[in-house]
Amino acid sequence: MKVFMEGSAAMKHLRLPLCFLLAASVAVLAAAGFAVEQKPDRVVITGDGGRPVAVYVYRDEKILRPYFAHVHAPGGIKVTRNHPPQAGVDAMDHDTFHPGIWLGFGKVSGQDFWRNKAPIVHARFVKKPMVRGGRVTFTAENKFQATDGQLLCRQISRVTLSARPAGYLLIWDAEFKPERQALVFGDQEEMGLGIRVATPIAVKQGGTILDAAGRRNEPEVWGNAAEWCDYSGTIAGRHAGITIMGHPRNFRQNRHHARNYGALVANPFGQESFRKGPASEVTVKPGESLKLRYGVLLHSGAPDATPDLKAAFADFVSQP
Repeated sequence: MKVFMEGSAAMKHLRLPLCFLLAASVAVLAAAGFAVEQKPDRVVITGDGGRPVAVYVYRDEKILRPYFAHVHAPGGIKVTRNHPPQAGVDAMDHDTFHPGIWLGFGKVSGQDFWRNKAPIVHARFVKKPMVRGGRVTFTAENKFQATDGQLLCRQISRVTLSARPAGYLLIWDAEFKPERQALVFGDQEEMGLGIRVATPIAVKQGGTILDAAGRRNEPEVWGNAAEWCDYSGTIAGRHAGITIMGHPRNFRQNRHHARNYGALVANPFGQESFRKGPASEVTVKPGESLKLRYGVLLHSGAPDATPDLKAAFADFVSQP
């Protein structure tokens, strides 16, 4: 199975007026001022004036897969839960499963890469972290290893972070290349790109989950497919949140494992686990590859100014 994501006719109806995009993105970009610092186990990303934006951790003794933690929207608003969670401030559940933003898979060829049982090992940076054209970019090669050490696949993560009209846009392209035998993605809730939002914007604290079809919160959103799903609320008097978006050229639209306590997973693999059909198995043979493209919008603004998420999705799809 090989999924390509270059431009297509299906994207034409999603395009925004060029003058609007240029004016808005230039204004936001001018205030971004991204910088990166690579350390032995992490990449620290800062913005204008040295403000924290995110930390990409690629080696961790407890969390056996790369992840983003301490993620901030424009204006310095932290939109992911404290990592590690703080007693008396945050719910303490899943402290090593939900570090911020991550790619994880609970069932791949019989291995669990979600619950820190089988490791996703950082092998190298194919392209080192840098700021180019105002964007943070890097490409990492990761190894999916079974618990017995067998190499199941090599996975390439191509990551860009840019300032866009609606906020910071993180694009995570993931390509999976099996080694000697087929790679089988199973059917489970915990499969795909996950986020854990800052405690103040969890639904249990007054926040809202909203998907592209207008469904709200866990009872309506959970298990349903949509182009995007947003998790947001009020932090320090500002409306802030995270929107997960799946590219239209992915092999299947994401269903959303949405939880009112603050977790959200964009999952294109689950069907039976969401009570939407028979068990799904996505098999990738040696010599083939599976590609997924996710967009993650980090947004903040005035209390009564929510972003135009339909336009933000169109902007994501328009990115090269």
